Order: sequence, then C-alpha cells, then structure tokens
Amino acid sequence: MASTLVLVRHGQSEWNKKNLFTGWHDADLTAKGEEEAIDGGRRLKAEGIKFDIAYTSLLIRAQRTLGLILKELGQEDLMTIADQALNERDYGDLVGLNKDDARKKWGEEQVHIWRRSYDIPPPGGESLKMTAERVLPYFESEIMPDVRAGKNVIVAAHGNSLRALIMKLDEMTPEAVTKLNLPTGVPIIYRMDDDGGVTEKRELSDAD
Repeated sequence: MASTLVLVRHGQSEWNKKNLFTGWHDADLTAKGEEEAIDGGRRLKAEGIKFDIAYTSLLIRAQRTLGLILKELGQEDLMTIADQALNERDYGDLVGLNKDDARKKWGEEQVHIWRRSYDIPPPGGESLKMTAERVLPYFESEIMPDVRAGKNVIVAAHGNSLRALIMKLDEMTPEAVTKLNLPTGVPIIYRMDDDGGVTEKRELSDAD
C-alpha cells in the first residue's frame, strides 16, 4: 500500500533569529516561525493529506511547529511520538555563541569545517555523521514500519536530523548532503511504495 512521508524543519526559532548556535538548547519559535509553521499546514491542507501518526523531537521548536501544522489540518489529537533521536545536532561548546563571534574566535575556516564537514564535530558536540548514527537507526526501527504499513507519516524535526533522513531517502553522498540547506517550515513530501522506496518527492514552497 502506497504511503506519504512528510518531513518538515521547524519554523524560525528565537536563536535562529539571533544567529546563535542552537543545538539542543530549547529555543521557542518566533512569531515568524509560528507563521511559517501555519503556512506549512495550509499547504499540506491544500494537498488533501491526512496523517495517521506524527514523530518529532524533544525540543519545543519542533513540537510547536508540528502542533501548529496539525491544528491547520484539524488533526490536533493525532498520535504523536517525541524522541531524543530526532533532536538537532548537538553543537557542544558552540551552543549559545553568535556565529559571527565564533568565526572571530576560531577563524572562518575552522567554523566552516565544524558546520559543513560530515565527520568533524565541534568541541564537545556532534558531527553530522554522529547525528545520522542516532537518527537513522530510529528511523528504520520506528518510522519506516509505519510507512511500509501504508500509513501517512509526518516528521517535524531539525535541519541536521532531517539532513540525515534525506541523505538516506535521496541516496545522497555525505559530501552532497553537507551542502543541503532546508528552509524553515517548508514541508517536503515523499510518496513511498510498499517496500519503503521513494516514488516521488516535492517541496511545498512558494515556487510551487
């Protein structure tokens, strides 16, 4: 039975707006972030999609984004599972630092390596590779069985935890996925076959 998997990065957070490394810090949405989430919900409603189950992280910005989307869909009571495995990448010692200040402290090149390399973590934090090593097993064991059962699933999470999922779904190389930028609040729709393979992918953005 074919199914739909929707991935959505949370709307703009307070720390996104301040240009701070956020990681596992529990920053809430800004007013703009709320509007992005509501707009994402409206776009999904226009597609006529109804979900059977939702997954999100333990962080409030992802949970509130999901809640606002589900409210637009009239599915506020949808079964929702929150798990730390879907949390944003942990930026370690960089958390709370302004990205420009971090560049002044460690240099442009070093901060770029921490942010964009696949397997080099910042001090005390996670690389994208380490993030994928906790996200992908959870995806395979908990989320994909629902997809293969024909359920429509939404996952509201974070830039880096979703990068890990997209790397798998789109069969991207680690080098390619480090260049992937996910807009906030924009749903990505995957149509899936019985075996959990991707048959179609679309972003519900302004360009549609």
